[in-house]
Amino acid sequence: MGRRLVWRRAWKAALQVVNAAGLLTLVTIFAMPFVWMLSTSLKTLPETMIFPPQWIPGNFVWQNYADAWNTGPFLNYFVNSVVIAVGILVLQMLTIIPASYAFARYTFKGSGFLFGIVMVTLMIPAQLIFLPVYLELSTLKLLNTHLGLILPFASSAFGIFLLRQAFMQIPEELLEAARLDQAAEWKIILQIMVPMVKPVLVTFALFSFIAHWNDYFWPLVMTTNETARTLPLGIAKIREVEGVATWNVLMAGNLILVAPILVVFFLSQRQIIKAFVYNGVK
Repeated sequence: MGRRLVWRRAWKAALQVVNAAGLLTLVTIFAMPFVWMLSTSLKTLPETMIFPPQWIPGNFVWQNYADAWNTGPFLNYFVNSVVIAVGILVLQMLTIIPASYAFARYTFKGSGFLFGIVMVTLMIPAQLIFLPVYLELSTLKLLNTHLGLILPFASSAFGIFLLRQAFMQIPEELLEAARLDQAAEWKIILQIMVPMVKPVLVTFALFSFIAHWNDYFWPLVMTTNETARTLPLGIAKIREVEGVATWNVLMAGNLILVAPILVVFFLSQRQIIKAFVYNGVK
């Protein structure tokens, strides 16, 4: 009996070691590109050409960040990216929350068909519909404007699907009790439904923010000057100004692009974990 207990503890310890080693390997794999990008952004140009790569720069060249920032109106790019990403997120919240609530809690004529149409839009690539959207925005004189980059993404089929599934897991008894207290539907949504699915909302908000912060295709298509262009287009411009060989300046620009995403992720990681735990428990 004592020997069996010893073997069981040894086996459990071995599994913990293997699990820790696996997690460390995954973290290393995902962290390596960021470490390399940070290292390259602080190197001199000759150091970026050394093979095998030199992970620790001989001298930390902080001037690379200033050079990247000065290749164009980076402050304008940054402000545009914030306005567009946040504007899209606000409009999406205003549309997906009531739509998800309606699909989750009401059965009306054509509801299944309408939800099917919403799901079909997930399979349509942006490159397939950009031309009619471009022509429509051009007709409305919304090219080279923040509004023109925000309106095409005012709703999200993925957000509606994700939030609908979360709303469907909330017990009907809670809603019936609220209605017995004569609570209006908007109060039920804002005071009961939304707080209970907050982790899911935060997770979707993070996905949406990252997707539109990094978006390159739509700003490139919908803008022809610097008025409403975003950071990804500004990073691409570094190659035009500095040349394709200046990887140190280019990596510095990429870190400027990635930094806000990392900050948002670390601020919201607890809610993301809660979202996965919430769905797992349900």
